[in-house]
Amino acid sequence: MVGNKQLHHTENSSWCDIHKKPWEKILIAVGLDSNNDIYLVAYAIVEIENINSWTWFLEHLGDDLDLNSSSNFTFISDRKKGILAAIEKLFPSAEKRFCLRHVYDNMKLKHKGDELREAVWFCGKVYNIPKFNRAMEKLKKLNPKAHEWLSKIPTKHWARSHFSGRALSDSLTNNLCKAFKSKLDDARDKPIITCLEFIREYLTNRIVNVHKVLDKCKVQTATTILENNKTEENKMRVIFNGAGKYQVTGLWMEQYVVNLKERSCSCRKWDITGIPCQHAIAAMYDKMQNGSECGDPEAWVGKCYWLSTWNVMYQHTIDPINGRSMWPKSDCPTTLLPPKHHKHAKEKKEEGKYLTVTCSKCHNKGHNARTCKGQGGPGKDGKGSGQKKGKYVVVYFVVLSMLLLLCLSKVRTCLLSLVMVYL
Repeated sequence: MVGNKQLHHTENSSWCDIHKKPWEKILIAVGLDSNNDIYLVAYAIVEIENINSWTWFLEHLGDDLDLNSSSNFTFISDRKKGILAAIEKLFPSAEKRFCLRHVYDNMKLKHKGDELREAVWFCGKVYNIPKFNRAMEKLKKLNPKAHEWLSKIPTKHWARSHFSGRALSDSLTNNLCKAFKSKLDDARDKPIITCLEFIREYLTNRIVNVHKVLDKCKVQTATTILENNKTEENKMRVIFNGAGKYQVTGLWMEQYVVNLKERSCSCRKWDITGIPCQHAIAAMYDKMQNGSECGDPEAWVGKCYWLSTWNVMYQHTIDPINGRSMWPKSDCPTTLLPPKHHKHAKEKKEEGKYLTVTCSKCHNKGHNARTCKGQGGPGKDGKGSGQKKGKYVVVYFVVLSMLLLLCLSKVRTCLLSLVMVYL
């Protein structure tokens, strides 16, 4: 578990169904590595998602990460079925963030609109409290009821401006869990052992791929955010106060205070992410230009982003195992069968959405007989569509009409010839 302990102090916790097995769930905990990428910390298959299953899962997670009731850890979750209660029970001192995407999904059940969605996300994305207050005022003018609904959720759980900064992450969602779920699409309808083997092999390949990237890395930090911030520093105007603080003014006249001793900027990006913002980098360059030792901006990046930390996280590997024919035979005489389950209407609907409709007229897929317009062409059995048959009838009628006209024309010509001969 050495790699897990080098993570940002944040966990994305979520769950996913195993297809066609609604009595089984996969509980997963995903963290951020030094490159802000997916790092699967723990996963387990349980019968049902509730406070008991989450408590069991988080207890083992805490044992692996050496967490206790006073640990300053950060959890990001979707607030579903017992996870919040389990976190509060086991880790009362932990910082709890709510996935903003799920918060908005709950809001739009009563309050909808693209403009409203953008306003809510802007409130969550801003880094400092003055900007947050202005954003909330705009939301209130746009939709007072939506503002009232959102204000009932404590801002420390969903707004960056109110995050403590101890996690060194500005994540607002648990999209990392969603990204990992997408990797399981080919395994979630398989038996449990097959599903677990799929996950093990996926992790084995992922660790090897990261090793290949690490072998090619020559920089000391594993993030590209710092490089983007460097491109903005030359647009800043810096004033030093002589006591370790800098007043930095941006191109759009946004003015902030940088304190290099405390590794802080009043814009709060550096405080929350652990990566020097453009204002801090401008202050560092100003200090170096005045002859003071400061060091490169890379030296000011949080330790969790260092290349050496990234190496430690992936220094372990997953051992290969023999196939089933090599497994020891179990002496257990009892065969455990899955519990009986009666499908609900929603489950039947979910299964039905994957079926393809076949037309009874043209025998092609993708539409039914009522909407058939011959768009599929002839079917696989050689039968054409009703529209095709209609076209053939029209062509036959036109050809027959032309033959009749030709015959009538010849008869008329013959009659005229006879009349001329008679005359």
